[in-house]
Amino acid sequence: MSLDKINIRNYILILIVIAAAATRFFHLDSFTSWFNFTPIGAIAMFGGSYYKSRTKAYLIPLIILFCSDLILNLTVYYNIDGKFDAAVWTYLSFMLMVTVGRYMKKVNVWTVIAGSFACVFIHWIVSDISVVMMTGSMYPRTFAGYLLALQNAIPWERNLLVSTLVYSLVMFGGFEYAKSKFPALQLNSTAELQHS
Repeated sequence: MSLDKINIRNYILILIVIAAAATRFFHLDSFTSWFNFTPIGAIAMFGGSYYKSRTKAYLIPLIILFCSDLILNLTVYYNIDGKFDAAVWTYLSFMLMVTVGRYMKKVNVWTVIAGSFACVFIHWIVSDISVVMMTGSMYPRTFAGYLLALQNAIPWERNLLVSTLVYSLVMFGGFEYAKSKFPALQLNSTAELQHS
């Protein structure tokens, strides 16, 4: 295989997403005020923004999130209970966050900040459905119970917002800087279509 046929851009994008996902393994449980400081929002938005292939935009971040979730459950939380009702809502919110990135036509500070707020809002309203719906929930399965769950989730979502802004700054800023230094990372529509 010649170097002309290798899409370096895609490999760099995958490495950035994997590196961000790897930070999920830094164990911050002793710092409870930092709970939910995670790169998932930035990963979703980044994948949606930079992968022009719809399949890659959704699948690559989703597979990396799933693998990191699996590793975390096996090594940190020691909990694989086979209950996927909560995961369905979390992954649905993740897919919607990828969609936010897909709608970012231009990457700049303002679109990344707006996208970060949108991603966290989506996570907040979608993933908390599972908190109310799961068996043994501390919230009644009513709209009032859902509103109470949303209210109680604010500290976690605040941390997710901060982390999404920080990770987005590093991921988007780093890739944009790399693009300015290495022309091979610029989007080449012909190469991207061939490798989609």
